[in-house]
Amino acid sequence: MEKRYDQDYFDRWYRRGGIGGRQRLARKVALAVATAEYHLERPLRTVLDIGCGEGAWRAPLLKLRPDAHYIGFDSSAYAVERHGVRRNLHHARFADFAELRPCPPADLLVCSDVLHYLQAREIGRGLPGLAELCGGVAFLETFAREDAAEGDEDGFIGRPGAFYRRRFEGVGFGALGSHCWLSPALAPGATALELA
Repeated sequence: MEKRYDQDYFDRWYRRGGIGGRQRLARKVALAVATAEYHLERPLRTVLDIGCGEGAWRAPLLKLRPDAHYIGFDSSAYAVERHGVRRNLHHARFADFAELRPCPPADLLVCSDVLHYLQAREIGRGLPGLAELCGGVAFLETFAREDAAEGDEDGFIGRPGAFYRRRFEGVGFGALGSHCWLSPALAPGATALELA
C-alpha cells in the first residue's frame, strides 16, 4: 500500500505528534537563513522548498524576512489543494526536478525530511536538478541509518550517511554542517575551514 500524505498524516505527525514543534522549526529556519546570508553576503530574497508538505517553513521564514519570495513543491495532492493558493505550493514529485525548473536558482533551497523516504533511483533523477536550482545554500535535512531519529518510520530507508554525502558531493554541493550545503556555484569559493 502506497503511503498517503493526506490530512490524517499531517494531523498525526505535525499537529498532534508535533515533530520538533514550532520553536525547533523556527531555529532550523533561522539557521538556514543565517547560513545562506553569510555565504551570499546579502539578505535572502528567494526560497525554494522541495517536499514542502503544507509549507511549514513559510511562516517562520516570512517572519524573519517578510520580503522573501517563497515557493514550495510537494507530491501531496491534499497539501497543495488545501494550502496551495495561500502558501504558493505546487504539485511535483522529487524526480520531476530532473526536468522541472520553476524558478531561477534560489538563495535558499530547502529539502527537509524527504530524501530518506525516497528510492535511490528517484534521488538520482531529481538531485542534479536541485543542485541547478540552488544559488546559495541548500538545507538538506536527511536522516541516516546511524541516527537515532524519532518520528515517522513508515517507508523510512535507513541508508548510511556516506550514501547521502556521496550523492550531494557528486552533484557539486559542498558540506557546511548542520544539514547545510553550499551550492555548486559557491562551493569552489569557500575557504578550507568553512567546508565540513
